[in-house]
Amino acid sequence: MAGETMTECTVGDVAAPSRNALVGGPFGSDLVSRDYVPGGVPVIRGANMGHGRWVDGEFVYVTSEKAESLASNCAKPGDLVFTQRGTLGQVALVPKKGADRYLISQSQMKVTLDPEKADALFLYYVFISSEQQTYIRQNAITTGVPHTNLGILRNTPLTLPPLPEQKAIAHILGTLDDKIELNRRMNATLEAMARALFQSWLVDFDPVRAKLDGHQPAGLDAATAALFPAHFQDSPLGHIPQGWTVEPVGDVVDCVGGGTPSTAEPKFWEGGTHHWTTPKDFSSLQAPVLLDTDRKITDAGLAKISSGLLPAGTLLLSSRAPVGYLAIAAMPVAINQGFIALKCNERASNFFMLNWCQTNMAGIESRATGTTFAEISKQNFRPILVELPPKELMAAFTEKVAPLYAQITANLHQSRVLATLRDALLPKLLSGELSVAVGAEETGVVA
Repeated sequence: MAGETMTECTVGDVAAPSRNALVGGPFGSDLVSRDYVPGGVPVIRGANMGHGRWVDGEFVYVTSEKAESLASNCAKPGDLVFTQRGTLGQVALVPKKGADRYLISQSQMKVTLDPEKADALFLYYVFISSEQQTYIRQNAITTGVPHTNLGILRNTPLTLPPLPEQKAIAHILGTLDDKIELNRRMNATLEAMARALFQSWLVDFDPVRAKLDGHQPAGLDAATAALFPAHFQDSPLGHIPQGWTVEPVGDVVDCVGGGTPSTAEPKFWEGGTHHWTTPKDFSSLQAPVLLDTDRKITDAGLAKISSGLLPAGTLLLSSRAPVGYLAIAAMPVAINQGFIALKCNERASNFFMLNWCQTNMAGIESRATGTTFAEISKQNFRPILVELPPKELMAAFTEKVAPLYAQITANLHQSRVLATLRDALLPKLLSGELSVAVGAEETGVVA
C-alpha cells in the first residue's frame, strides 16, 4: 500500500451516518437478570466475546418487547461489538447468519460502520492487531475496574487503505480464519462421535441390551459384537454387563500430582526445554488435546517435581481453579499442583478415561472441597468407582476412537500453523509492508 493512498481518520468518522450508529449498552437498571427469558432476542455479554471473529457461545435472551424498548442499544448483523469493561481489547462481529438483532449488555459497545468508508471484517483485524491492543490498554480508564467508553472509542485513530484494499486484506485473513473455524467444527463433530460411541457401548450398554432382546447389535461386525455379553449382573453401581468389574479408579490407573519449582530461582526456568503446564493453559483449549504450554522448565526444575516428566498420552484433569478441565497431553509434560494426572494403561486407556471423566464430571466435582476455592484431592478422587469392560473390549473401543482423536490432533496442529501465519501477516498487511498480492500468494488465497 502506498502511503499516499492511506486515510487518517477516527472510528467516529467511519461510523454510519445514522442515529445510534455508535452506542453503548443500556443503563444498569434497564436490563437486569429478571429480564432474561428462555428464548427471544439474544443478549451479547462478556461470555459471548472472545470466541474469534464472531459473537458466540451461550446467549441469554430477552423478549422482543424488551428489545424494542431498548432498540437504541441493539446491534444488527455486520456491526462491531467492543468490550467496555471486563476483558478490555475484545472485539467481535455480529454474524450475518445469526439473529436479525442482538441486544448489547451494559459492558459492551457497538458501532455500525458506513459501508462506503470501512469494511467491518477489516476493522476487526485492525482492532485485534498488537498496535491497536496497545492503544486500548494505554487509553483505558484505570480508576476502579479498568474500562473504556464511547468517547474513547469514537476518537480512536485509524489509518485506512482504500475500501477495495480493505476488503482484499480482510479476505486473505478471513480465509485463514475460515479454515481454522472449519477445523474447530470438524473437531467438535469428531469428539461428539467418540462420546456417542462411549455412551452407547460403555454407559447405555446398547449391544448388551440388543443381545438380551434377541437381536444382533446394530452396526457391529461379528467379532466386535462377540465382545459383548448377553446378560447383566449386579454391582455396587447397579446392573453392569456380565464379566465387567467395578473398581476404584485409583486401583486402575496411576493418579499423580505435580508441583511448582520456585519461580524466584532462575536455574529452574531460564532456558527450560521441558513442557510444564498449569490449568491456565487449558482455559482456551478448543479440543481435549494439549499441544503446548506457556512455560518450560529446566532439568533442575523438573527434578523438583515428584511426578517428573509425564509421558505423551497422559490424561490431565485440573483439580482446582477450576475443577474439570481435561486434556490428553500430546507431548511429555510436567504439571503443577493444580492437576491430577492419570497415567493410563491397557485396562483403561486414556481415551476411555477421558470420556469417563467427562461423563462423570458432576460426581467428580461433588467430591471437591475447600473454602477459598474448590479442589478435589487425589485422596478424594482415587476411590471413585469405575465400570470396566474386559481388556478385549477396552482395546476394541480404543481402536475405534483412536483415529478420531488422531484427526482432532492433526486439525489442531494445522490450525496452529494457520494462526501463526495469520498473526505474522496481519501487521505486515495492515502497515503496507506486504502487498495484498504477495499476501495472497503466501497463503494460497485468491485475492
